[in-house]
Amino acid sequence: MEAPGLRRTTVAGVRAPETIVCVDCGGTCHLLAHPETEFQPGDPVAYRCADCVDRWDIVMPDEDDDGRGDTP
Repeated sequence: MEAPGLRRTTVAGVRAPETIVCVDCGGTCHLLAHPETEFQPGDPVAYRCADCVDRWDIVMPDEDDDGRGDTP
């Protein structure tokens, strides 16, 4: 039995892109998790650049994220 006023929400898992562009060198960063892994909004996703070997940790966006960052 759920507490009064408590609602359950189900968020569908999403797949992260297998590659992204490295911000530092412009090379290709590859997903470190298995490509079939489904992530939830807010989950961190790790990438490693094949050229400069930098690691990038990206947070999966929410469904309503318009990609504009924190600018008004």
